[in-house]
Amino acid sequence: MSSPGFPGGGASDFYGGAAGFPGRSMAIPPTINNHHATTHHPLYQTQPSILLNPSSHIAQRQTPTLIGKRTLAEFQTHNLNNNNNSQLNPLLSNYLLRSVKPRTFQHMDFSTSTPELSTFPSQRYGVPLHHHHHLRPNAVNAQTPYSILPTTNFPPVHNRPTATHEPEKNLIDHRLQELEKELLEDNDDEQGDAVSVITTSEWSDTIQNLITPQKPASPSRTSSTTSSNSSTTSSNTSSICSKQSLTEAATAISEGKFEAATEILTRLSQASNPNNNSDQRFVSCMASALKSRMNHVERPPPVAELFSGEHAESTQLLFQHSLFFKVALMVANIAILESAFDDKTENAKLCVVDFNIGNGNQYASLLHELSLRRKGAPAAVKIAAVAENGADERLKTVGEVLGRDAQQLGIGFEFKVVSPRLAELTRESLGCDPDELLAVNFAFKLYKMPDESVSTENPRDELLRRVKALAPRVVTLVEQEANTNTAPFVARVAETCAYYGALFDSLESTMSRANSERVQIEEGLSRKVANSVACEGRDRVERCEVFGKWRARMGMAGFRLKPLSQRVAESIKTRLGAASRVAVKVENGGICFGWMGRTLTVASAWC
Repeated sequence: MSSPGFPGGGASDFYGGAAGFPGRSMAIPPTINNHHATTHHPLYQTQPSILLNPSSHIAQRQTPTLIGKRTLAEFQTHNLNNNNNSQLNPLLSNYLLRSVKPRTFQHMDFSTSTPELSTFPSQRYGVPLHHHHHLRPNAVNAQTPYSILPTTNFPPVHNRPTATHEPEKNLIDHRLQELEKELLEDNDDEQGDAVSVITTSEWSDTIQNLITPQKPASPSRTSSTTSSNSSTTSSNTSSICSKQSLTEAATAISEGKFEAATEILTRLSQASNPNNNSDQRFVSCMASALKSRMNHVERPPPVAELFSGEHAESTQLLFQHSLFFKVALMVANIAILESAFDDKTENAKLCVVDFNIGNGNQYASLLHELSLRRKGAPAAVKIAAVAENGADERLKTVGEVLGRDAQQLGIGFEFKVVSPRLAELTRESLGCDPDELLAVNFAFKLYKMPDESVSTENPRDELLRRVKALAPRVVTLVEQEANTNTAPFVARVAETCAYYGALFDSLESTMSRANSERVQIEEGLSRKVANSVACEGRDRVERCEVFGKWRARMGMAGFRLKPLSQRVAESIKTRLGAASRVAVKVENGGICFGWMGRTLTVASAWC
């Protein structure tokens, strides 16, 4: 049962409703615009994969002669060959020989451990062997003004002794090889002689990392906190990646790459679990909608289902349990009552025309609010529910329930079901008497009416102009804040992901997964998502617009905005309570209600 005080929607469209359009049109293939479709034959074509191997984009570098590890003999041979060139640049020679991988000396006594080394010139590889100090490779040679690399002031090595037949030299070379191995710490090289490390021009980019050894990470005091938040971070990352994949699939569909789109959607369907959290359920819902977009025959999208009693019931449950819809309808009630029943009005008579009354919960709340404001003063309310079929038994039942509530509150009440044609919309056809103040309520109604992008008749704007001609005291407009009407297909998919993803998430925080009513609500939302994504033309009933577009549309119809005050917003915040996570703000004359930074509904008043 729906709780009193909060309304619904889902009544048949008075301009034609389900009967105005075919219950199911012929299957329309995917398209990137809102009007025409391309051919789906065949449904799955062989297309180049969009998941290219990233390694194919990496350019292969040429390996310099001296890059990597070389033995001492190879290094000596290289420099002996270079000695044949009398014009060898001393700077280049000094740079190559200074490119030895820097190490820090630790408690190594060169003067005593090997007597032979004490007499050998301290020029080999530019390393001062006679010092006990740590190596300082950052020292800059002030006497070399042309140097572009950090180097120490060591003499070039191309004049070093080259005799190889003397026994003393062989012994020195052997000792130097052992010393070099210790200095370079090449203990991981199990093959061949000790090696030297010679770098290329990349040395200048990586020298800071080489001279500053990385220390092992010490245990962090916040490691436990990080572990506790890791699951939340992982979930958020997974959600973002899934929505990006959905957008990629939509792009592939718009480009006719059905095979690539199918691959992405299959992967998403396998990774998501409809019985898991809200993110995975929503991803499953979107994947199904995109598959329906590619193949209307095997997966027909919902069209006539949006006018069914089952969908109307799920819509009422959404209005009842989602605070974003509930409080937006509260604002509409406040705007109606403040316009019709101010303190100076006596014996006021109000006639409210509603084009989407649903189960009438909004007006049960309005009657209670009026009783509190009038404080026993006489008041009379007439509600005219517009329906395609005046003999609708469901609406008569709604009128009986509201009549009992009004009687208990001491409010004069009348309920009428009217079925005027759009071209004949007048006060008389709506049953509004001349002495009654007229209020018109558009609560989650106009977005389902075709506009100029669907029909040249443009019933959406036509209805607004007809209502303006009735000279109402106030017109309330309550709509979802989503740009899914004229947006291109890929942009519409991205907007649908953002909007309905936030709505699914909000339900997760207020209703348990085992709640049967939540299951009904999400099934209804899935139908709305599928219709918005998979359909085009007249079959696409879900055509939400953002408040900025509604302002322009209302202005073109002749309406003037009646800005809602901050006082109304504060009143709503008070009713929600301090613990509520619903964001409430006044913006551009309307009151917006959002979740986690995303506005979901907007209520406004016009005259």
